[in-house]
Amino acid sequence: MPTSKKTTATRREELLATAAEVFAEHGYRATTVRRIADEAGMLAGSLYYHFDSKESMLDEILTGFLDDLWARYDAVLAAGHGPRETVTALVTESFREIDRHRPAVALYQRESAHLAGNPRFAYLADSRRRFEEMWLGVLRRGVADRAFRADLDTRLAYRFLRDTVWVAASWYRPGGTHSAEEIARQYLSMVLDGIAPRP
Repeated sequence: MPTSKKTTATRREELLATAAEVFAEHGYRATTVRRIADEAGMLAGSLYYHFDSKESMLDEILTGFLDDLWARYDAVLAAGHGPRETVTALVTESFREIDRHRPAVALYQRESAHLAGNPRFAYLADSRRRFEEMWLGVLRRGVADRAFRADLDTRLAYRFLRDTVWVAASWYRPGGTHSAEEIARQYLSMVLDGIAPRP
């Protein structure tokens, strides 16, 4: 029996990965269960053996991504690094998450506003608030500790970091020219040290 359970669990993961790719490419509303089933090489009715609805698939994709993201962020915050090191670690983990969950990240960005009114997805707004509070806390601590400039507008800095990092999901492809860590290193160099040569 353990083998069949493992096979079922593996098949669910494969189907979720397929659904995430299809949702990310075509949009959640435009994607039908039949399209997902076709991409997975199965009959649409067979998909309901694993999931009771398209919405359930979307829910599992998003919660899987966010649970993984927050586990890694929480580990960074628990490490007790200084503000600059914390920013470095958070940005690096963000790019690693884009590498691991690129379709889910794209889906999250594309669908979050549309899903805001659905009680089932209330956790998306909670996660956004938590994300903002985390970043603002780190940046304000950096200003207070003089790790960052005294005149830094922390809210603008947060928005800049958020947008420049997560928009990478629209173009990043795993196995490309640069690894997630290398892209993070380049981004951090520009954010923390600027692009002008040092005098």
